[in-house]
Amino acid sequence: MKIQTRITELLGIRYPIIQGGMMWVGTAEIASAVSNAGGLGTLTALTQPTPEELTKEIARCREMTDQPFAVNLTLLPAVNPPPYAEYRQAIIESGIKIVETAGNKPHEHIEAFKQHGIIVIHKCTSVRHALSAQRIGADVISIDGFECAGHPGEDDIPGLILIPAAADQLTVPIVASGGFGDGRGLVAALALGAEGINMGTRFCATQEAPIHPNIKQFYVDNDERATHLLYRQFRNTARVAKNAVSDLVVKMSEDPNLEFEQIRPYVSGLKGKLALENGDVDAGVLTAGQVMGLIHDIPTCQTLIDTIMQEAEKIVQQRLAQFFPH
Repeated sequence: MKIQTRITELLGIRYPIIQGGMMWVGTAEIASAVSNAGGLGTLTALTQPTPEELTKEIARCREMTDQPFAVNLTLLPAVNPPPYAEYRQAIIESGIKIVETAGNKPHEHIEAFKQHGIIVIHKCTSVRHALSAQRIGADVISIDGFECAGHPGEDDIPGLILIPAAADQLTVPIVASGGFGDGRGLVAALALGAEGINMGTRFCATQEAPIHPNIKQFYVDNDERATHLLYRQFRNTARVAKNAVSDLVVKMSEDPNLEFEQIRPYVSGLKGKLALENGDVDAGVLTAGQVMGLIHDIPTCQTLIDTIMQEAEKIVQQRLAQFFPH
C-alpha cells in the first residue's frame, strides 16, 4: 500500500510509523529493525552511558540499516543531570538527520539542532507546549495523550481530544502518540488530524526488542487496566505497569506527607533496567501504556508494521467505504 503524508515525505520513510525513544530499549537492534521495515527507528541517547558510547551505537545502527533513523534526547529534571550538551554534540557530529526531543526547556537544543539542518520532532503532552515548540523551530510535533507509557503530563487529556485540539492550532505536521498499536489506531490518528503514529509499548513486544522474553509476554498477558500512575503528588506523573513494586509505591503514596526519598529505592531506573534484562517482572518499575490491552502477539517489527498497514488499508477501503455508499 502506498501512503503519503507530510511525515513520510519529510522523514524519507515508507510508512508513517515511528518507534519513539525508550529508556534501556532504544538500541541499534530495535531502531534498525523498525527502519528496515519502513518506519522510523529511534536510538535513545541516554541509554548509552556516555556521549562516546552513543557515537559508537549510532555507527552500529548504520551498519544494520541504510534507512533513516532518529536519535532521542529526553531532557528530564535530575539531581545530577547528564551532560546534555555533549550528547547533543555527539548526535550532530555523527551526522544524524532526525532528532526526537522531549522534556523540559528544549529551546537551546532545538536551536542547536536546527543550525545544523537537523529535523526536530518534539514530543509533548499539551497544546500549549506544542505551540511553544513550533515557535522555536520544531519541524514535527509528537503529541502524547494520557494513554501513553512514561510521562503523560499533568493535564490528563486523552488522545481523542488532544490530537484534534493540537491539529486545530498547529501548522507543522503532527505525530499521534499514546495508545497506538494497530491499523485501527493509525486510521483514527489520520482522521483526528495527525499524519503518523508513534508507538513505544507495542514495539517492546516484538522479536527484536532488546528485553527479556518474560517482559514481552507480560505485556501480552496484561490488559488495558494494568497500569498505575506514579508520582502524581510530585507533579511528575509516570504511567507504569502494575506489578509488586508499583503496587507498593501506590500504597505508600496514600500518605499525603510522602517524600520522594522514601520511594526512591523502589523506583530507581537501574532496577527497571534489571527487570528488562533478567525477566523478573517484579524486579523494578516497568514503563508501559494502556495499549497493553491491544497487544496479543510478539511479531517481528517487519510483520508488525506490514500488518498495521494492511489493516489500515482495509479499514479505509472496505469498512469506512461501506458507510458511504456511492
